[in-house]
Amino acid sequence: MRALIVVLLLLAGLALAADRVGEAVAEDRVAQLVAERGGLSGEPAVEIGGFPFLTQALGGRYEDVRISLAGADLGQPEGTSADVSLQGVQVALSDVLAGSVQQVPVERVDGTATLSYALLAEQLGTGTTLSRDGDGLQVDTTVEVAGQTVPLTATGTVRLDGDTLVVDVDDAVGAGVDAPDAFVDELSDALDLRYQLPELPFGLQVTGVAPGDDGVRVRVEATDTVLDS
Repeated sequence: MRALIVVLLLLAGLALAADRVGEAVAEDRVAQLVAERGGLSGEPAVEIGGFPFLTQALGGRYEDVRISLAGADLGQPEGTSADVSLQGVQVALSDVLAGSVQQVPVERVDGTATLSYALLAEQLGTGTTLSRDGDGLQVDTTVEVAGQTVPLTATGTVRLDGDTLVVDVDDAVGAGVDAPDAFVDELSDALDLRYQLPELPFGLQVTGVAPGDDGVRVRVEATDTVLDS
């Protein structure tokens, strides 16, 4: 009996090892497919969820394929990134082995793209910084007032206008300066920002935006999409 248990444990270990090796190979191949079919500039990091992997591979359906995209993968500036989950990915194992995959149907895609505060601050000029302020944003910069350089702090909100990210500055305060309201309003308007969102892969549509710790988070999703050549 003890010998049988040892043999069973050994077989289970070999099966697990084969599953992990197969998953690693598949993740590399899926990364290539995603880059090719998604029109990406680089090859993303891919992790296939679900266990066991071999059962998914034989069935030609993967429950959850998680993809991490950097700015270079998206053909966008540094400071842009995205984490995407492709659910219900359908690709026949025979097509993968033969290298003849033409289409990859995906039941649902959810994800978050991040635009770093440094990237957005560049649009407002040198010396400007953006940071999270609760559910809004804080803008710090400097302005010239009566020949003096004055630190300026403003708060604002972030929203979507179609496929454009909009930062609306509500008020601005100059440290130690008693400036006219009209001047403050003018400064606030000058700090408003409109940033055109990049075209997203996988048929993703933007559904919302919100400040995050490291940048503005853009929520995206798609259903019944196809990664095509």
